[in-house]
Amino acid sequence: MSRPVLYIGNKNYSSWSMRPWLALKWGAIAFDEKIIPLGGEGYGRSQIREVREVSPSGRVPALHVGDAVIYESLAICEWAAEQAPSLWPRDALTRAEARAAASEMHAGFAALRRDMSCNIRRRLAAEPSWPGDTRADLEHLYALWDRVLSKYGGPFLFGERSIADAMFAPVCTRLRTYAVAAPNFAQNYRETIFADSAFGEWERAAEAEIWTIEQTEALYR
Repeated sequence: MSRPVLYIGNKNYSSWSMRPWLALKWGAIAFDEKIIPLGGEGYGRSQIREVREVSPSGRVPALHVGDAVIYESLAICEWAAEQAPSLWPRDALTRAEARAAASEMHAGFAALRRDMSCNIRRRLAAEPSWPGDTRADLEHLYALWDRVLSKYGGPFLFGERSIADAMFAPVCTRLRTYAVAAPNFAQNYRETIFADSAFGEWERAAEAEIWTIEQTEALYR
């Protein structure tokens, strides 16, 4: 069987692409990547032709393994963990807690994602004034991080690096992009993610990209 192929969007913007990409890298799973620049006709409606050709949902990421197509970030991460079990904590209850945190990031924090669009290379000079639901998401994020970092001792959320960290890594970039005044423990966790070599590889590629998504770049000008 040929190597799996991970179809992803622009590395500067596609937070959902970053998550399984990190999991595959952390699991030392060999794969090829193909970037489909997002934006333009069909963007925001899951109707970009090049994406529809490789992903039934019309969204990236999508992982092709032989004739199977895994087209959802957390599902790709779970496939990776079946190849590399170290991507989840060894202890069953800790593993369940890590899965709960990863699933919450996957399904929740809607206001945060709405108002803090992923833009890795951008830096705002000052934090915007967030609406109440976004501020509530931030407070909930800090409470989650504080709880598990205190319980498991860091530096990653559940002690050792796991899929939970892959799910929250794009949030770390958002805190930096939008100059968010986060508590010290959140800043320390953010720096742990930024110091990771795989994250650094993604970040360098994001900074070097020439594609832009105009809707995202127009935010907070």
